Amino acid sequence: MWPILFSGLLIASLAGWLFTWRQQRVRIRQLERSNEEIQIEETLVFDFLHGLGEAFSETIRAADLHRLIVEGASRILDAQGGALYMMERAGGKLAPAYISKGCPPFVEVPPHVLQQAAGNPVALESYLRLHTVPPGEGIVGRVWQMRAPVHLTNVADAPELAAARGTSFAASSVMITPLLYGKQNMGVLALGNGPMSAPFTQSDFVVFKSIAEQSAFALYNAIVYSEANEKKRLDHDLEIARDIQRILLPSEAPVIEGFEISGLNIPARHVSGDYFDYIAVDESRLGVAIADVSGKGVPASIIMAICRSVLRSQAPGNPSPSDVLQKVNRQLYPDIKEDMFISMAYVILDHAGHSVTLSRAGHDAPILYRRADQSATPIKPPGMVLGIDSGSVFDRITGDFALSLERDDCLLLYTDGVTEALDVNGDEFGFDRMIQCVHASAPEGAPALIARIIEELRKFVGAQPQNDDITLIAIRKT
Repeated sequence: MWPILFSGLLIASLAGWLFTWRQQRVRIRQLERSNEEIQIEETLVFDFLHGLGEAFSETIRAADLHRLIVEGASRILDAQGGALYMMERAGGKLAPAYISKGCPPFVEVPPHVLQQAAGNPVALESYLRLHTVPPGEGIVGRVWQMRAPVHLTNVADAPELAAARGTSFAASSVMITPLLYGKQNMGVLALGNGPMSAPFTQSDFVVFKSIAEQSAFALYNAIVYSEANEKKRLDHDLEIARDIQRILLPSEAPVIEGFEISGLNIPARHVSGDYFDYIAVDESRLGVAIADVSGKGVPASIIMAICRSVLRSQAPGNPSPSDVLQKVNRQLYPDIKEDMFISMAYVILDHAGHSVTLSRAGHDAPILYRRADQSATPIKPPGMVLGIDSGSVFDRITGDFALSLERDDCLLLYTDGVTEALDVNGDEFGFDRMIQCVHASAPEGAPALIARIIEELRKFVGAQPQNDDITLIAIRKT
């Protein structure tokens, strides 16, 4: 009996050991399989983060980054598909930046589109890629507006997705999160699984939020790089525009018998809305023009260039400055917007007849310095600005004004960038200070007068940035 009992115990022990061994083998295989899955997931996460790292350089395109985020998140979380919605530049809506192939819709789809998609899936893809989402519309709009992530394992909680239920496009489990970086709410990232795929778990949701956090950081940096590159391109274009405008403005004053002329333009920005020019009218006459376009920057500089072209087409051969301005106004009026205008003063110097004729189209009153009595007074012939009247009023108001200049008398033309220049306290340079400069330096000649005004202007303004274009022209009778 003992041998039988002993044999039974031995067999039982062997069976127990065999069972334990098999259980251990199963557990080892499970651990190995789990380890492999972890390694695969680590590789996917590493590849994803490595791809996002390119957003910190200037090499990745926005479209490639959008695709990387959606497809990377889908691979890591084994999602059926995903979508990235980014805020439009205007800031009013979300626009689809990337939607993966086979992605279930995260917005409400009209029934007729679903019917078309049953036979032609491209119909659904086209609709999703063109559909923008305003704040609060559907689950995507609500997540963006509320700035809070959502994990749904029952799409009944999202009525807008109900229309697709029962179709091959339906989502049964979704995760959606806003893409937040600091105060920036740049868009929404969404992942979805259909009925044939496993629903997302709470652990998946934790990983998803982490992916979204890293993605938002990468997107923010990509936007910063994009804006920096755009600014570089704009700065480069503005430099070119400034060089072109510098060519359009006189580089030096002409030599004309009986007169000494000096002119200067200092733009407040890259390009100027001020304009001055010297135009040969005929063999004995020279036209001197100064103008100020309302506004600043590129729009004003474009109008300035148009004004220059029109003036130069009308000035040659015409001894009447008012007639020239009337013709310029008639040509410019149809092309100038309602909120823009041009003030101009146009002087014709006749060295043969020793005469000066002025016409003023709403421009700042020129200052006339008389050497005989050392007086400096503004000259205010009537006239209205160019571009606000088709000609019926402009032609009636704007006329010629004859000036008699004696030896060493001086005529100063300027734009309001001089008189309205501000110091650190917000005080203006003003007309009286400029009159003082004229009294002090006009007897020394045209270049000395311009230099004195600029010197006094810089002392007055100090470190305050220039807030308007500055143009000066001095004409002295010799």
